[in-house]
Amino acid sequence: MADAVLNGKLPNHLAIIMDGNGRWAQARMLPRIMGHRKGVQTVRLIVEECTKVGIRFLTLFAFSAENWSRPKTEVRSLMSLLKKYIRLEVPRMMRNNTRFRVIGNRDDLPEDVRIALDDAMAVTAGNSGMTLTLALSYGSRQEILQAAKAVAADIVNGRLLPAELTENSFSDYLYTAALPDPDLLIRTSGEMRISNFMLWQLAYAELYFTEVNWPDFGREELHKALNDYRLRERRFGLTSDQLRSVISG
Repeated sequence: MADAVLNGKLPNHLAIIMDGNGRWAQARMLPRIMGHRKGVQTVRLIVEECTKVGIRFLTLFAFSAENWSRPKTEVRSLMSLLKKYIRLEVPRMMRNNTRFRVIGNRDDLPEDVRIALDDAMAVTAGNSGMTLTLALSYGSRQEILQAAKAVAADIVNGRLLPAELTENSFSDYLYTAALPDPDLLIRTSGEMRISNFMLWQLAYAELYFTEVNWPDFGREELHKALNDYRLRERRFGLTSDQLRSVISG
C-alpha cells in the first residue's frame, strides 16, 4: 500500500483535525488524559510517515480556541503534554530537516509553553524539508476577524487602497500567510464537520472523514486517506474536459 501512495499524486498540504482522544480513553475506561498521551504517540508516528512519503506541509489542529472551556485540569494536562512533546521532538525535527511553525492566538498560551514553541521555531527555522504546523488556541472565525481588522487599519492609515485588496492579498493577513492552502483535510473519530478550522483556506480542499479515533489512526489509515485522495479529480470549478485541456497544454 505504501508503494501505491509513493507512486501516485500526494497532497502538497495535508491538514488533520485530530479527534477522538477522549472517546478512545473512555471506551477503555481510562482517564481522558491517557487518550491524549496515546494521541501524542500517534502525532509522532504520522509526522514521521508524512515526512517519509513526501508531504511538504502538514498542519495539525491540536487545540482550538474553544478548547479553553474544557475542565481546567484537562487543559493544564494538555499544556504540559504539549510542552513535553515539543521539547522532545526538536532533535527529531532537526534530523528530519523539518521546519516547525505555530498558528493561532499564542498570547493565550502559558508562558512556558510559548517559550518552548518559540525555541522550536527558532531552532528549526533554517530547515528545508517538511513544514509541520500546529494550530494552537486556533479559531478560524477569530483569525478572519483579526485579518479584517488589520485590513481596515491599513486602509485607514493609507497603507492599502480598497481596490488593491484581492483574495491573495487578504490571505496574507491570515495566520497561514506563509502556507499554501490545504489540498486534503482528514478528520478522525466520525465527526463530519470542520469545527471552525481553516474556513478560508479549505475552500477547495478535499475532505476525508474516518470513524477511527485519533490514537488508532496509524500508517495504514493514513495511506487509506492518501490513496482515496489520489483517486479524486480536483476541478476547481472547471469541467473534466476543461481540466484535461489545461493539464495537456
